[in-house]
Amino acid sequence: MPTLNLSTNLPVDAVVASDILKDCTKAVAKIIGKPESYVMISLNGGVPMAFAGSEEPTAYGEVISIGGLGPNVNGKLSSALAEILETKLSIDSSRFYVKFHDVQGSYFGFNGSTF
Repeated sequence: MPTLNLSTNLPVDAVVASDILKDCTKAVAKIIGKPESYVMISLNGGVPMAFAGSEEPTAYGEVISIGGLGPNVNGKLSSALAEILETKLSIDSSRFYVKFHDVQGSYFGFNGSTF
């Protein structure tokens, strides 16, 4: 059930959004070690955002997972996501924050219940 929520101040057209969703799904699944069928990605473009007092291209992400996260995994995933954003949206990696949440199954709902 890894979930990635991404927001950027850049508008994102449908073709680029689809590419980002696919690339992020693959990266999250591979690096965390969960099947792609469990991964959910949301992408919100055109969000009013500033970083370091500047409205230049920037992004923020949050990764939530039941297990699979830790210092080594988080570093690899941060790097992979930054690379995707730099390749697809030209967002410099120094203008991207990502927060990681390792949660217990009882704190994540699915199919009318919790894990």
